[in-house]
Amino acid sequence: MKNLKNKKLFLLDMDGTIYLDNDLFEATPAFLDAIKNKGGKYLFLTNNSSKSVNKYVEKLASLGIDATPDDFLTSSQATSLFLKQKNYHKIYVLGTNSLKEELSCFNITDKLEDDIDCLVMGFDTELTFQKLEDACILLGRGVEYIATNPDYVCPTWYGYVPDCGSVSDMLYNATKRRPLFIGKPQPEMALIAMEKTGYSKEETLIVGDRIYTDIACGINAGIDSVMVLSGESTREDIEKYDIHPTYVLGGIEDILDVIK
Repeated sequence: MKNLKNKKLFLLDMDGTIYLDNDLFEATPAFLDAIKNKGGKYLFLTNNSSKSVNKYVEKLASLGIDATPDDFLTSSQATSLFLKQKNYHKIYVLGTNSLKEELSCFNITDKLEDDIDCLVMGFDTELTFQKLEDACILLGRGVEYIATNPDYVCPTWYGYVPDCGSVSDMLYNATKRRPLFIGKPQPEMALIAMEKTGYSKEETLIVGDRIYTDIACGINAGIDSVMVLSGESTREDIEKYDIHPTYVLGGIEDILDVIK
C-alpha cells in the first residue's frame, strides 16, 4: 500500500469513482487537492461517450470541481484518434449529439445512406428504435463496426442503465456481428495519457470501479490499479472475471488516507 505514495499520475474513472450520477463523493475535492499538493497530476479517463469533453467540464463545474478540457481523455477522443488512422468515406454515428460533436471532423451521418462504410456506436442516451434498425441494416451490408466502449451498464443514483456493451449484445443477437471496442479495457487510453503527460508506468496509477474495463485497462497497459467498491464491481467479481487489481479499496477516501 505504501507504493501508492510514490504515484505521480492518477488516471481516474469518473462515474462510480469520483461521483455517482449527480452526487459528488464527499472525499473527491480533498483527494484531487492531495494529488496536486504532492506534485502529481490527474486525468479523468471515462468510457462514457454520451457527453463531449466540454459537457464533462460543465458537469464537474456543476459539482464544484474546476476542470479544463486538458484534464480529460474520453473513449470518444480515443475513437476519434483511431478513426484518423482510417480512410472511411462516410460514418454512421449511433450515439448522442455530443458524440457526433466529437467526431464532427469526419464525414458523419445519422441517416441511412448508400455510401456508409463504417458504423460507430457509443453509449446512447438518445437511443431510438430507428437507430437500432439502421444499425441492423448496415451490419447486414457488412460495413465496418466500431464501438467506443464495452461497458454493460452505467451507474445512476437509482441503480444502473444499459450502456454501450449491452446494446452491442442486443445487436449481436440480431446480426451476429460484434464491434471493435476502442475504450477501456484496451490499453490505448492509459498509454496516450502517459505519453501526453510524460510520466512512466511505474509512476502511474489507474483508479476505477469496473473490473472488466478500468482494472483490465491498467493490467493491459502494465500499470498498477485500484478497484474501488463505490460503483459497479464487487470483490466477488475478481474471481468471476479472473482479473486482479493491485489494490482493492472502498473508495477514493481510502486512497486519500494513504497519499495525503
